[in-house]
Amino acid sequence: MATRERRLAEFNGEGEPPPDLLVQVLCEDQSGTYLLPFACRYIDGEWRNHESGSTVEATVVGWRLHRPDSRHASGSRQPHAVSKCNGESTGS
Repeated sequence: MATRERRLAEFNGEGEPPPDLLVQVLCEDQSGTYLLPFACRYIDGEWRNHESGSTVEATVVGWRLHRPDSRHASGSRQPHAVSKCNGESTGS
């Protein structure tokens, strides 16, 4: 769990960001933590994909200011079929 704690330390897990703030979210499922491959906004009590406006159907455990290239950093992994947006798989 050291990796989980280290990743959580990089994100703000308290409160919600302002709706006009573009953020990157850290999600968690039974396999561990992962970054969504798109920027999000927190609007009207829901996490939304910034580009599509779709509601994020994942367990968000933290957020930070959007970093466009950080999803390619070593140690991060793409979300798999368990994480969905509007009923469609977000990755493989």
